[in-house]
Amino acid sequence: MNFSLIKKTALVTGSTRGIGKAIAIALARSGAQVVLHASAESDRARRALAEVRAAGTESWFVAGDLSIPGGGRAVAADALKCAPVDILVLNASMQCRAAWQEISADEASLQMQTNFHASLEMIQEIAPGMLARKWGRILAIGSVQEAKPHPLMAVYAASKCAQTSLIKNFALQFAPHGVTCNTLSPGVIRTERNEEALADAGYSERIRAAIPSGFFGVPEDCAGAAILLCSDASRYITGQTLFADGGLGL
Repeated sequence: MNFSLIKKTALVTGSTRGIGKAIAIALARSGAQVVLHASAESDRARRALAEVRAAGTESWFVAGDLSIPGGGRAVAADALKCAPVDILVLNASMQCRAAWQEISADEASLQMQTNFHASLEMIQEIAPGMLARKWGRILAIGSVQEAKPHPLMAVYAASKCAQTSLIKNFALQFAPHGVTCNTLSPGVIRTERNEEALADAGYSERIRAAIPSGFFGVPEDCAGAAILLCSDASRYITGQTLFADGGLGL
């Protein structure tokens, strides 16, 4: 099986920390050039770029706000100025916690724009090049909430379901042209986003008890699956959702 990504270029959104950064580093170690992304330049972005370049591949950084209409298209266009994009990893997302009766229209729109509309915009911008070259990988980072939605994240869970439906739709259309589209859905991963919630010992233990594997994941637990789904090793896999969740979604 061929897991090499030499001569491929990947754009990974939201890739200066957490799962996105782990995937970006893994892609670079497999030989890909990587375009990192965050909403703005920062010391964190510069450190992440240095780590990816340390893997030995040419890499770049682009900044852009995916939470505004057209933001995804702008990020994709900037990435294409660096190199033709062969691999698109849709990792960046927005998550707002609120009880169902307290969800505001602005919060709902923000999550749908970032998690769904921006994904559509980037695919519309980048997929034509993949289709013309007869090779491409589109990987959305979903969530175990597609299977088990959290009561305080109704819109976030819905946005991830919508994103996965979009990916399946494009998988059917793009497959004849050598482009695969899949979703990788993590469970409870120890990232900055989850740090505050998991610091509550009682809550943490309740969640851990629901995970058949008995432990929380780390960002690197998603990287191996991402390499599979972004390489030639997965050429016969498309339109699928792979859960990296320790069994939580069962």
